[in-house]
Amino acid sequence: MVIVGLLPSAVGFLRSDISGLNQPHDELQIRLAASRAGYDLRKTVAFSERTDDQIHRLRVVVDRLGVDAVIVPSAAHFNGHAIPAELLEVATVITVSPGSTTVRASLPS
Repeated sequence: MVIVGLLPSAVGFLRSDISGLNQPHDELQIRLAASRAGYDLRKTVAFSERTDDQIHRLRVVVDRLGVDAVIVPSAAHFNGHAIPAELLEVATVITVSPGSTTVRASLPS
């Protein structure tokens, strides 16, 4: 049975310490990117530099909501400015700037 009209889902992710005063703009850009890419944006998660184990916590959100993708303003919102491999194990990652999509490492079974 194929259900027509259901969009894949995503969460937004940003670091409030990196966005700073631009956080509302970054959140808007995440929403627009989700719409352009055909995703139902379920929520946006904002962590700061004080948040412990950020990627693990983000993975918990991805797992609990069962989303397909994570949308971020840029890779600068990840430690080392690189998309973490452990995140790509569970979700496709879309960066608003430079507008790229990195497909998840494996499809769910």
